[in-house]
Amino acid sequence: MADVRLLAEEPDQRHVLRRAWPYLRRHRAAIGAAVTVNLLATLALTLVPVVIGRAVDELIDGDRTGLLTAAAVVFGLVIVRTLLLRWSELLLVRAGEKVVHDLRDLVVERLGGTPLRFLEAHRGGDLLQRATVEIADLAAFVRGQLPDLISLAGYVVFATVVLLTSSWQLLTLLLVVFAPPMWLLTRIVRRTAERAYPAEAAARSTLTATFSESLLAREQLQIDGATGTWLSRLRGDAGDYYRRARTAQGAATWIDGTWIVQGLASAALLIAGGVLAGNGTITVGVVVTFMLASRDLFSSVDDLTLVVGDLLETRVGLARLLDLLAATGDHSKQREISDKSGGGVPGHGAAAGGAAAGGAVAGGAVAGGTAAGAAAAGGVAAGGAAAGAAGGAAAGAAAASGAGLTAEAVTYSYKAGELVLHGISVHFGPGEHAGLIGETGSGKTTLAKLLCGLYLPDSGTVRLGGADLSALDAADLRRRLVLIPQQVHMIAGSLADNLALTPGKKTRDDFAAAAAALGLTAWIDSLPDGFDTDLGRRGERFSAGERQLVGLVRAAMTDPEVLILDEATADLDPATAQRIEEALARLRDGRTVLVIAHRPATIDRLPRVVRLHAGRIESAGRIESAGRIETEEPSCP
Repeated sequence: MADVRLLAEEPDQRHVLRRAWPYLRRHRAAIGAAVTVNLLATLALTLVPVVIGRAVDELIDGDRTGLLTAAAVVFGLVIVRTLLLRWSELLLVRAGEKVVHDLRDLVVERLGGTPLRFLEAHRGGDLLQRATVEIADLAAFVRGQLPDLISLAGYVVFATVVLLTSSWQLLTLLLVVFAPPMWLLTRIVRRTAERAYPAEAAARSTLTATFSESLLAREQLQIDGATGTWLSRLRGDAGDYYRRARTAQGAATWIDGTWIVQGLASAALLIAGGVLAGNGTITVGVVVTFMLASRDLFSSVDDLTLVVGDLLETRVGLARLLDLLAATGDHSKQREISDKSGGGVPGHGAAAGGAAAGGAVAGGAVAGGTAAGAAAAGGVAAGGAAAGAAGGAAAGAAAASGAGLTAEAVTYSYKAGELVLHGISVHFGPGEHAGLIGETGSGKTTLAKLLCGLYLPDSGTVRLGGADLSALDAADLRRRLVLIPQQVHMIAGSLADNLALTPGKKTRDDFAAAAAALGLTAWIDSLPDGFDTDLGRRGERFSAGERQLVGLVRAAMTDPEVLILDEATADLDPATAQRIEEALARLRDGRTVLVIAHRPATIDRLPRVVRLHAGRIESAGRIESAGRIETEEPSCP
């Protein structure tokens, strides 16, 4: 089984900014400009206490002109500070939003291009949490806390320089009284937060996933009377999140200890300053400068501690986001062919897990037996490792011509050590119509997804026209080979919005031409607003059969070389069944058609079938009557 890079519940938070830098590099000029302007604004604010201190000395010396000059300078610094701060905030928010925008696009692109195996290995709620909430939290931090973080950090540095040049004695006292306890408190906050915040984020993600699943399954839960059981699970996840959130909040309460430290430091500075001013070591203005600057410094450190708490929480979200990007980036190097950027609408499948296939290919569901049973004529030679060397040799010989669709010794597993397909070898010739049959769990749908490139085999090769699917261009593959799954994936919006889930940019003219080619123009005209008819959430206003019609129109617009239909099991009303049957009759002409058949009526009408059992080809041949096959290759003993 190919390795699946699973997401970590609590990703590594070390060197997060360093790991995030590649995603920020293209914005470094904008970020650098914003930071520079922000620091200039902070410097203007830092100089205010210095000028006020000098104004006090001028006042004591009776220099009225100097006092007025100092007052004018203070006013100018405040104006400059306001303008620069406003400018820096705009620059920083603009740069930050560009970063967040790029991350959003990248996440959508990566999730739209990651293998189904990865999507199916994770809960949809967890992917949704990382792809939306984590990015939203990052955006909020960029807009709110990041400008404050830069300003406060800059003020701490500038204020320290100002205090050092004013009085090294008072600065030494400040460092002795203030720095050690603040370092200890900061260390306690950081160490506690590093444990508490990731656990809180993981618990929140679990709760989101459980709640999301409860909404999706609400109808079934009510039918089965299992609402109480599920609510118990939801309450358990909510209780765990509550406990983790309280622990995280407890870590933040250590910050309140800074007020005590600040009070002690202010008292010590006031006494020492009075003594030094009294013996003429420093002026009264220096004491005033020190008291004002230190108070601003204390306030900045206090605010910085709060912002750092937000930064630690944001770092958790950023680490989770980087974990998602790293995982999907790893998979993109070995991604399954159908999920390359050429096909589908990225993002819809990401939140829905395995349903991504519906957006990645032009797909729908096959109608009932009579609709799928219209497939006629053609032949198939099949074999496989499980069916003996003769079957594999026949498939290899048929594929040697370079025509048709071929699987060669294909294996696949969803879990390590548990094969779903065992060395399948089978060939379908150009224009051939055939069926895949077998009991539930025999591997029919898995084989179909391998044949159309949605999955890559763990071993073996799938070829189309003699070319390995993994070597084909994604757009070319999606044009030549289409799977219409049992359940048609629909999105909220109009019929036109759903028909647009097709490779390439399609127009209304394309929709109309495809519908006309399938004889569905009258059906489109019968809808309330034609192509603009609102289908509701996930197409809920369309019946199962009407959704299948949407899938067929998508396929017609793609005009594939090979069409794979997974027969629907839902009963259809006669009118819709008739439309589907007629549309299929037109769509199958001139192309290879494979039907995953479930119903005897469908199987009876198929000229050729491949029967699977427990992931192996049991037999293949021509249908003589319902349930009986005249085999052309040796059956598995």
